[in-house]
Amino acid sequence: MTLLDHDRTEPRATDEPAPAKNLARGAGLGVLLALVATVVWSGSFVATRDMADSVPPVQAVFWRWIIALVAVAPLAARQTWRQRHLIRRHFGYVALASLFGVALYNTLVHQSGLTTSASNMGMIMAASPVIMALYSRLGGERLGARRTFGMLLAALGVLLLVGKGSLAVDFTAGDLWMFAAALSFASYSALLKRKPTEIGALAFLFTTFVLGALMLLPAYGVSLAVQGGFDPTFGAVGPLLYVGVFSSAVAFFAWNKAITLIGAARAGVVYYLQPVCVALLSYTLLGEELGIAGGACMALILGGVALASARARA
Repeated sequence: MTLLDHDRTEPRATDEPAPAKNLARGAGLGVLLALVATVVWSGSFVATRDMADSVPPVQAVFWRWIIALVAVAPLAARQTWRQRHLIRRHFGYVALASLFGVALYNTLVHQSGLTTSASNMGMIMAASPVIMALYSRLGGERLGARRTFGMLLAALGVLLLVGKGSLAVDFTAGDLWMFAAALSFASYSALLKRKPTEIGALAFLFTTFVLGALMLLPAYGVSLAVQGGFDPTFGAVGPLLYVGVFSSAVAFFAWNKAITLIGAARAGVVYYLQPVCVALLSYTLLGEELGIAGGACMALILGGVALASARARA
């Protein structure tokens, strides 16, 4: 064997094994996809707040998913049809994911936008990774002192935020709706960890959109009868197109794929950037002031959820 042959057959000690490189690439892609979803969803809070006075919440959510279905159908319909037997086999799981991630979560967000600010919506949602950590604990994962302290710190930040700097909290209705939305989103994210691997990502996404829209149909009919329809002005249709195409089709696909690649806990770490994005967008586009107290609450929430989801060192 020549020296040249030896170089070809023996990898250098400093070379990274191919599996490790693939894992690193997958982790990097997962973080990037989680970041894309987080930034897009940050914009959706601003869009939701912007159309809160012109489009009833249930109608906004229903049309959001109709728009998302139209956007996803050309890419997902064929795969969904091919995997229809798999979807029927796991129908209970898919229906539950549709309920928490499509029907409930977004309806609660739009309802919240009627009576609270976009900044509050984003920062309350930043506590959802804490709920994900609690789900992990119920699943048998040990949290430890650091994660427990982090959850308490984040909870304190949220209480101070909605209490405007005081622990004598006077929740607005919108804040309470947003807490419910955070719980629903955390439940959806926890369910994604159990997604059957044989169901394709696009087929899963398309099916949850269809089922979520069907779940909303009765409430949509009631809203039309009681509140009437909305005028399809640019101020209403523009935000609907954003939340339908980007916040639903693009962001949900990116988030689901991110959790597949890096898990809910690591994706949640990226999600902590959401209140920062929402605060900047709401200040720029809606003129909402954050103030020093709001900034301090943001720091508590971000620090707390970061501690709550940090992995202990080996």
